[in-house]
Amino acid sequence: MSGNRIGKTLAAGSGDWKRAVMRGLGCRCPACGEGRAFSSYLKVRPACDACGQELHHHRADDFPPYLTIFVVGKFVGTGIYISEMHYEPALWFHMSVWPLLTLVLALALLQPMKGAVVGLQYALGMHGFGAPVPASRNDENE
Repeated sequence: MSGNRIGKTLAAGSGDWKRAVMRGLGCRCPACGEGRAFSSYLKVRPACDACGQELHHHRADDFPPYLTIFVVGKFVGTGIYISEMHYEPALWFHMSVWPLLTLVLALALLQPMKGAVVGLQYALGMHGFGAPVPASRNDENE
């Protein structure tokens, strides 16, 4: 491989959603896998700094938090169930460990989940990814 983190460059709307989602989970550009997808914690860059792919088209909205809540809830709920059934810890343990673990997991998973949703939208050509560039007004008058 020529330095790319997860292989070759993907075209928008290519349908190779697995590779694009994996790149998004790594918080990388879904097109090239090299550039960073985020300029801050949850702010997606307008364009990739490595390949120039525009990323401002994304419309992740509420889906990344929903996925995060789903995954964190499964882990924490299972942990609570197992600890209560097998070990019967004191109430102070439940009140101190589970809220803290929930907060840490939610904050740790939110950015990768948003990257995965942006990667999925890119691979499926949703919300302007892969759309043809509109002709300028000068071309229309000729």
